[in-house]
Amino acid sequence: MVSRTDKFRGSRTHGRGKKAGRGAGKHGGTGNAGLHKHKSMHMLKYMPDHFGRHGFKRPQKMVCAKVTMNVSDLEEKMEGFLKDGYAVKEGKAIKVDLTKMGVDKLLGSGQISTALDVMVVDCTETAKHKVEEAGGHILSP
Repeated sequence: MVSRTDKFRGSRTHGRGKKAGRGAGKHGGTGNAGLHKHKSMHMLKYMPDHFGRHGFKRPQKMVCAKVTMNVSDLEEKMEGFLKDGYAVKEGKAIKVDLTKMGVDKLLGSGQISTALDVMVVDCTETAKHKVEEAGGHILSP
């Protein structure tokens, strides 16, 4: 099959006019070309949030993620705490130092039956209630 261009040999534009044969000539440019000029209505109608800033980003010095632990984890991981030196047995009471471990807040999920003296910076009301109900205390460092 003979190609169509053979009959246009010697013709400068191959029958497409002056600009239509280049790139996206009849469409007003490729991609986002002309969004502030001849494609502005299309941009306003179909892409209203295309230009400008959107949203909010908090400053990094304001963002802090607290390291938390649940009340149920205290009892489950007690052997490891005693072995690693985060907990000390004094008579019947066991003292657990969560600040030494790097925990910022004690949460109240789960159950506890052992009397523990827990040293932590912050705790929820539920956690405090459950620890004291089991016979322990919440201590601040």
